[in-house]
Amino acid sequence: MLAGEQTRAQNFLVKLFAIVPLVALLAAVPFAWGWGLGWTDVGLAVGFYFLTGLGVTIGFHRYFTHGAFKANRGLRIALAIAGSMAMQGPVIGWVADHRRHHAYADRDGDPHSPWRFGTTPAALVKGFWHAHMGWLFQREQTNARRFAPDLLADRDIIRINRWFPALTVVTLLAPALLGGLITLSWWGAVTAFFWAGLVRVALLHHVTWSVNSLCHMIGDRPFAARDKSANFWPLAIASMGESWHNSHHADPTGARHGVRRGQLDMSARLIWVFEKLGWVTDVRWPRADRLARKLNPGYEASPRR
Repeated sequence: MLAGEQTRAQNFLVKLFAIVPLVALLAAVPFAWGWGLGWTDVGLAVGFYFLTGLGVTIGFHRYFTHGAFKANRGLRIALAIAGSMAMQGPVIGWVADHRRHHAYADRDGDPHSPWRFGTTPAALVKGFWHAHMGWLFQREQTNARRFAPDLLADRDIIRINRWFPALTVVTLLAPALLGGLITLSWWGAVTAFFWAGLVRVALLHHVTWSVNSLCHMIGDRPFAARDKSANFWPLAIASMGESWHNSHHADPTGARHGVRRGQLDMSARLIWVFEKLGWVTDVRWPRADRLARKLNPGYEASPRR
């Protein structure tokens, strides 16, 4: 299940990438008070947030981890690059961790279950921290040869996996470059680096980590699953559909997580667009009869059309 430990350098970089953007986020409010933030910064932050976030939700998660569809080579490479620019780790390690999570969800072996330490209030506080970001500071590494052998056999993905440090630089400096060019000023580059670089990365980190923590603790559970996954609607837009987590765990290979009426899932909508363009095939859309069989008592079947 494991493949040794991270080196001290690798573990230090994980902590650095997790903590520095968080500090930037905490500094955001006083920094923005009356100065240092403009529409260019907001536009770049939103653009890079959804570009890199969809790289994770559609690419790393629904495609590389679960095989919810087949993609042509160009889109496959683009999704791997965009997901890597979210600074959540190289694609192979991310996929291996998540496949391991599904194999042992909320049981021994799950790398980030909030129920790991028990059900007492103190244990749940400790479990929330562990599931949200504490697990990132541990040095154990998931065995990629066991959980992601298909990606280890893909030359394109191996290459992009090695590019992760360079893509980390790109994801932070590209907003600064664009901000400077758009405003024709060094100050525009600085503010874009802060808001569309550091703060954007931190926000996306915590939204993603909230799916690991909050969405295994609180929310709605319309479908039967082997774990405590839950649908948490307040995160639906920010997570691009990932917070319909109970629906996902009930049907892990499904391309749409927001399977019931009114459940926004922009990742699924973009996959639908890719399908219409012919960039993806064999999309595993949810089936109403399959979902009906997994409904928990007291819930009505109301799948999206």
